Amino acid sequence: MPTMSRRTFIIGGVHGVALTGWAVRTTSGLGRARRQREAGRLTARPTAPKDSLAPGLHTLKVGSSRETLLYVPSAYRADKPMALVLALHGATQAAATCMRMFTAQAEESGFLLLAPSSDGISWDAIRGAFGADVTHIDKALEETFRNCRVDPHRLAVLGFSDGASYAVSLGRINGDLFTHVIAYSSGFIIPGVPHGKPQFFVSHGTRDEILPIDRCGRVVVARLREEGYSVRFEEFDGGHTVPLSISQESTRWFMG
Repeated sequence: MPTMSRRTFIIGGVHGVALTGWAVRTTSGLGRARRQREAGRLTARPTAPKDSLAPGLHTLKVGSSRETLLYVPSAYRADKPMALVLALHGATQAAATCMRMFTAQAEESGFLLLAPSSDGISWDAIRGAFGADVTHIDKALEETFRNCRVDPHRLAVLGFSDGASYAVSLGRINGDLFTHVIAYSSGFIIPGVPHGKPQFFVSHGTRDEILPIDRCGRVVVARLREEGYSVRFEEFDGGHTVPLSISQESTRWFMG
């Protein structure tokens, strides 16, 4: 039998059993939402938008003080679905970093670019467990889907460094939402139950001293391939960075 808080018991005593039942059902719903969040699951899905945003850079209000940015390219039309990239920054960075790195490609190639900011200096599950960042990303996606017509067959999550580890992990857990995953210099895969079969593009510098390729990128790729995923792996002569040639190639891979 569900436990009842003292406050629910008092309310039920005054207003009857029906209200007590409502409280139990609501608590149960909150429990399901919490379990989904802790498992890294996202619930937002593309749908017919209720509003329409004009081309340009927008700041989304999704119930948080941290900055969440959405770039709508000039080619966007409200009656035509467009590809979407969810871009996750590295440690100590923020949404604006992703906008500086990828806005030109979003405009040139014609895809929506959504960039949230993490709650702390990095994404929650990098050093702990999935939590508030998953909720924030879910709300940011919901707001984007409410305002833009998104192509469900071309929906990517992208990240650099800690953001790449988070992107690989969220993409693997939410492969029934994301069709593509782009990871620049990822460190590891966060445990979670996989869903769907997204395609992966992974790049890593052979001289990366922060996340060495032998212990990180190559291990991540081997794990994904063992699990049966299609993985394109680009090693390059360089350090912990995203060369322009690599980001352009990943864009062609995603949009092709």
